[in-house]
Amino acid sequence: MTPQRLETVQAAFHHRFSGQPSFTVRAPGRVNIIGEHTDYNKGFVLPCALDFDVIIAARPRADETFVMLSLSKDNAGETSFPVDNIEQSGPRWAQYIKGVAWALGQAGYDVRGMDLVIEGDVPISSGLSSSAALEIAAATAMAHAAGLKIPGPELALICQRAENEFVGVNSGIMDQFISAVGQEGHALFLDCNDLSHQHVPFDVEPDGLRLVVMNTCYKRSLKDSIYNDRVKECATAVEQLAKPIPGIKHLREVSWEQFLEYRDTLDEVPRKRAAHVISENQRVLDAVKAMASGDWMALGCLMDASHDSLQTDYEATGPHLDAMVEEARRIPGTIGSRMTGAGFGGCAVALVREDAVEQFTEQVSARYRERMNLEPGMYVVKAAAGAGIV
Repeated sequence: MTPQRLETVQAAFHHRFSGQPSFTVRAPGRVNIIGEHTDYNKGFVLPCALDFDVIIAARPRADETFVMLSLSKDNAGETSFPVDNIEQSGPRWAQYIKGVAWALGQAGYDVRGMDLVIEGDVPISSGLSSSAALEIAAATAMAHAAGLKIPGPELALICQRAENEFVGVNSGIMDQFISAVGQEGHALFLDCNDLSHQHVPFDVEPDGLRLVVMNTCYKRSLKDSIYNDRVKECATAVEQLAKPIPGIKHLREVSWEQFLEYRDTLDEVPRKRAAHVISENQRVLDAVKAMASGDWMALGCLMDASHDSLQTDYEATGPHLDAMVEEARRIPGTIGSRMTGAGFGGCAVALVREDAVEQFTEQVSARYRERMNLEPGMYVVKAAAGAGIV
C-alpha cells in the first residue's frame, strides 16, 4: 500500500460522506508458492501474502445500513444494503462484503451499519485472491467497528463461509487464512485439516533471487469455471478409495504408497485428480524443508513438478498458463516456475535470479504476447504482512 493510494481512499471518503473515516484497514492478496488444489482436500499449502492489497476507509453509521463506494478500476460503483435483510443482489464485488456481514451475523457477532470506501490493486480474476483480500478487509473493518477482537484464524473461517455459502464458490481456507495472518518476509505452511500453521522465513533477496508473478491477463470466474467440478471429482476419488481404505474422508489421508496400491480401483478422472493432490501434498512438505535450508534449487524443482502435475493430472492450467510457464523456463536464471491459484487462467509464479529479472520480464512478456495475443502483467513481489488497521 502506497501513501498515495491511502490518501486517495481517504480523500474519496471525505468527498462522498462529508467527513473523515474513523479508521482505515488493509488486507493483502496472496501468491501460493506451492500446494495447489490441496486446501479443499484438507491438505498442505505454502502461500505468502503480497504487497498488493485492498484498502477500506470506514466509519460507523447511526442506522443499520451499509453504504459502499468502490474505486477499483474493474469494479467501480456505489451500492447499499440493510444489515437486517441481506440479499444476494447487486454488483458482484458487493456480494463478498454482503457475504461477510451475513457470515458474521451467522456466527453470532454484532454487525453495525457503516460507510465504506474501497480500493484495491490486487489484479481481478488473476489467481492472486482479490476476493479473499476484499473479504478479510471487510471483516477486519466490521470487527473493529463493533469493538470485536476476532482471532485471525476465526476471521478466515467466517470469510470462507461467506464465499462458500453466500457467494457460491467452493473455495478452501488458504486464501482467507494467509490474508488474515501473513507475516512480512515469511511464507505460511498451513495444514488445512486442523489449521495448524507455521511461518516459514521466505526472504530470497539476500541470496540474489526474486519472486516474479506473471499475469496471463486471461480472465476467468471461479464460479463459472470448472473449479467446482474439480471439487466434486476429488470427492468421487475419496468415495472410490474408501472401499479399499475404509474410514477416509479426504484425499489428505491417503499416502502415496496407498494410492499406488489402489489406483487401479479408481475411474480414470478421479484417479488423475487424486494423483495430483496426493503428490502435491508431499511436494509442500519437501518445499518447507527446502526453504528452511535455503535450498532454492530444490524449491525450483518442486515448483516445476507442481505445474507439470497440474497440467497433466489435474488439467487446471490451460493454454495461457502453459505458454507463460514454458516461456519462463526458457530464460537462463529461472530457478522454477508454475501456475498459482485456481488455474484455468490467472497467474503463474517464478523464482528468478536477480541478475536475470530484467531479461526475464522483457522476453517472457514478448514471447507470451506473440503466442497468445495478450499483454501480460509482470510483478516483482515480496512476502508482505497480513490484514490490519492502517
